[in-house]
Amino acid sequence: MSEPASISAGIAARYATAVFEIADENKALDSLETSINDLAAALADSEDLQNLISSPLVTREEQAAAIDAVSTKMGLDPTLRNTLSLMAAKRRLFVVPALIESLRASLAEARGEVTAEVTSAKALTKTQSEKLAKTLAERVGKKVTINATVDESIIGGLVVKVGSKMIDSSIRSKLNSLQNAMKEVG
Repeated sequence: MSEPASISAGIAARYATAVFEIADENKALDSLETSINDLAAALADSEDLQNLISSPLVTREEQAAAIDAVSTKMGLDPTLRNTLSLMAAKRRLFVVPALIESLRASLAEARGEVTAEVTSAKALTKTQSEKLAKTLAERVGKKVTINATVDESIIGGLVVKVGSKMIDSSIRSKLNSLQNAMKEVG
């Protein structure tokens, strides 16, 4: 992770911890999760919102007014809305995507869930995805949510990341291993 990315992740983690703890105390985790999903969807759909949170040309006051208007219009959870206003005042809105990821991880952990990042050469069928989730759940002892992506460059097999563990059974990695072994021989 690059230094600026780790700084952003650290900032986001501190805000996420505070938001999560307040929402947990207020028994508002469901409301928080809905708000996070709404905010993530808005960020994905709106280039203007992306520019608002990341552009250094937008002043603090403009950011604060805009994010307050957007979060009020969207009906976001009050704790999240107040945090976004504070982040705008401190010029920290650029970490909102990392904040969303950190909050999602905290919510999943609170529910006893873990997310598995799965990369395959072809899209997994629903049956394959369910079977993989069941197998991973048996291994990690928690409910597993699959976040599947397709990368044809792995040729075949799967690359599975659960937490800090990674299982790479892709054809690409096996070919790379074979190539390295052949280089060592001669």
